[in-house]
Amino acid sequence: MEHKASLKDIAKLFLKLGIIGFGGPAAHIAMMQDEVVTKRKWLTEQHFLDLIGATNLIPGPNSTEMAIHIGHEKGGWKGLIIAGLCFILPAVFITGIFAYLYKQYGQVPEFQPFIYGIKPAIIAIILGAIFPLAKKSLKSTELIIIGLLVLLGSLFNINEIYLMLGAGFVALFLTYLRDRKNSNLNSFLPLTLLQITNTTILSATNANLFWIFLKIGAILYGSGYVLFAFLDTELVLTGLLTRQQLIDAIAVGQFTPGPVFSSVTFIGYQINGFTGAIVSTIAIFLPSFVFVALLNPIVKKMRNSKLFSAFLDAVNVASVAIIVAVCFEMSKDTITDWRTILIAVLSIVIAFGYKKLNSAFIVLGGSLIGYLLTLI
Repeated sequence: MEHKASLKDIAKLFLKLGIIGFGGPAAHIAMMQDEVVTKRKWLTEQHFLDLIGATNLIPGPNSTEMAIHIGHEKGGWKGLIIAGLCFILPAVFITGIFAYLYKQYGQVPEFQPFIYGIKPAIIAIILGAIFPLAKKSLKSTELIIIGLLVLLGSLFNINEIYLMLGAGFVALFLTYLRDRKNSNLNSFLPLTLLQITNTTILSATNANLFWIFLKIGAILYGSGYVLFAFLDTELVLTGLLTRQQLIDAIAVGQFTPGPVFSSVTFIGYQINGFTGAIVSTIAIFLPSFVFVALLNPIVKKMRNSKLFSAFLDAVNVASVAIIVAVCFEMSKDTITDWRTILIAVLSIVIAFGYKKLNSAFIVLGGSLIGYLLTLI
């Protein structure tokens, strides 16, 4: 039996989770399950699992969408908005403080030894996060081949959106050919994805920032780390952001609580100050609210669609391949001497050997070791 919850109860719970939610989406969802299913009995185990399935079928950050789903289930439209905002805002506020301090002092020489050690640690964290995703997503020889082709395309700087859509529609076509008689082309297809086009951003206006992050929030599947692959293309390659700033943004996302997408607040601030931070943050999270509100009634149809499942499997494989390519590019800029090699190796050993360890400790450890090694 599911217990009732007031809007005040929803606000208190997700504000708490937004403040203490370190460790990434998997950790956030585990916390939600403990609070919502075990302690408060707002949802049954099966209902909670159904919502997890729903978040995997639509674009956007999984843990944020879980918060929005739960809020919608217990408080309707008001609960949807309250749960989402309470989960997101603590991370955005803390990240905003880091963004301000970084812009003021991040280039001061005294800070560089600490930042120096963070970069290789971040690469280890990302590899540790995508390894289980790779094992789960590479379900067949067909998907392995698609993944390798996407990896190759990404290394040759083909746009990530085209790679992900291409992978999805290749799998869709192959599935349709295999099962033509039983397939139904009227099954749910992510038609909104077809409308996405890539534009080269030439200026840092708030309108451009809003479009970049709205586009990413509307089509991003898989791990939150795929976000940084898109940002590398949209911002670093167009000269609006340096790769060092991107890596530092990932670091901030790791040692602050809440969704990793709050790194966008940091990035928006570096590019266009306070207004850039606000516009970027609203744009990246807005699609999650819209998708949960609009697609909730047809989640079951989506989940049962053989064509959509094939599309999603291929998109997830493409996501992993793109992250691997980004790690390779980052390592060329980052791992350049024996100190950074040592930090990277130690961080990889810890990330893979102690999977339950909060990634914030790896970031802080890399920073400290980097500082100590620069004294040698």
